[in-house]
Amino acid sequence: MNEIAIIIPSRLAAERLPNKPLEKINNKQMILHVYDAAKSTNLGNVYVATPDKKILDLVNNHGGKAIKTNFEHNTGTDRVFEVFDTVLNREAKIIINLQGDMPNINPDSIKILAEHMKKNSCDIGTLASNLDKETESNDPNIVKVITSNLIKEGNFSKALDFFRINDKSIGKNVYHHAGIYAFTNKALLRYVGLKRTKLELNRKLEQLRALENKMNIEVGYLNSTPLSVDTKNDLKRIKDLMKKNEKK
Repeated sequence: MNEIAIIIPSRLAAERLPNKPLEKINNKQMILHVYDAAKSTNLGNVYVATPDKKILDLVNNHGGKAIKTNFEHNTGTDRVFEVFDTVLNREAKIIINLQGDMPNINPDSIKILAEHMKKNSCDIGTLASNLDKETESNDPNIVKVITSNLIKEGNFSKALDFFRINDKSIGKNVYHHAGIYAFTNKALLRYVGLKRTKLELNRKLEQLRALENKMNIEVGYLNSTPLSVDTKNDLKRIKDLMKKNEKK
């Protein structure tokens, strides 16, 4: 059993952009872009965790590993845990939860996070980049994270809060959060046993459950943020960006 497992939760029933995992970007479905990026890290086994047969068949026909999961899960992390529990027999030491809607994720970013988790300094690790205060501060589709200290390339700092919209002016040490999480196996087991919190439900950010239960989340720095596709505008933007990068 590999020390590290990358699990990508993916489903068709997204509220804002249904069927987005199957949207094609440069003639390849979004979920396959994410899967291939994860696979190219060579960190360990990569699985797509999905309740949907279309995603299951697509990934498996691509030569990947997709696992059919329960339709009733409340969060992506619950879906990740099902694979960790039933397929990996809870044996992986580090579990990376990689969102299936970040088709331009840089494999090196995943490696940075994995290397940090090997230090065993936190329960959960994640990544963030600089926040464009003019265009992103009030965008509810962009999650922000506040860290205890300035983060820059090569270092991590403790997460203090996560939010979408802030009724106060954006202060210091606020970053654009990227939707990737790495858990120690003990942290994942603890996390899924916790009740969903009021703040988690209000802000629709499941990482707040960990913070409210005093779990230590550390945030590392990214030079650029992988784009999360939540809306039609996001999809158009990522298509344009990835088409441009393909021509370089």
